[in-house]
Amino acid sequence: MWSLYNDLIAAIPTDLRVSDCLMGLHWILIRSASTGVVMTPREGESSIELAGKITDMPVRQLAGYVKSWNSFEASLGLAAINSALNTPERVESLAGCSMASLPQDPAFDRFTERICGKRVAVIGHFPKVESLAEICQLTVLERHPQQGDLPDPACEFVLPEQDLVFVTATTIANKTLPRLLELSRQALVVLVGPSTPLTPILFDYGVDVLAGTVVVQPQTLWRVVQEGGCHEIFRNGGQRVQLGRDECCPLAEPPSPAWETNARELGRRRERER
Repeated sequence: MWSLYNDLIAAIPTDLRVSDCLMGLHWILIRSASTGVVMTPREGESSIELAGKITDMPVRQLAGYVKSWNSFEASLGLAAINSALNTPERVESLAGCSMASLPQDPAFDRFTERICGKRVAVIGHFPKVESLAEICQLTVLERHPQQGDLPDPACEFVLPEQDLVFVTATTIANKTLPRLLELSRQALVVLVGPSTPLTPILFDYGVDVLAGTVVVQPQTLWRVVQEGGCHEIFRNGGQRVQLGRDECCPLAEPPSPAWETNARELGRRRERER
């Protein structure tokens, strides 16, 4: 179960050190080679015994805390991993093109056509995710369920029957990702959110698409997070990025005309909202 974590930690250069740390209202930031972003946990013990010791710590040492059962320590560890791996230079190398030429649409918008008429599970209640029910057979699994959601233990029953599974990357910190990937082996799996490490290592464990964030304007994003910003990071220094294991992963059957019509309408509505 720890192989995924050990491989992520081992990918961190041994000579890299943390230059700064910020525990924001919505996001945790670690600065080293780049700025790593992770969602601030909503549950768990919030005392940080590492406080005062993080700056100048070796990044690989801090990354090791991703294996901690303290949710805040684990999130700090994941932010450290992202600070080393989610750099513009590394992502450009993986993508084979410049950051400026990479699509910046939200992950769900990019997959609108591919999920038409399919069985789709989303781990984590993302903003406006319920609108996807207009174009697919949607199931949302959430640790703190909202109306219409299923509690996350339902994953054992739901995930093996899905065509596509979108998984919030905070599942790395809370240690549920290995089991979720095991349950989703027959599905196309998208790891979603700014907490996503943009590394091919995750393809070896069953992830097909990485939909994460690269910080391209670190000072701007740092200030927004420091001032309590949430979704504002995407307009202030955070660029959405998608990297696929295989850019040609066709789904089984074409969607019906009715699903396609709904998908086009959903796309137009989201464009207006943007």
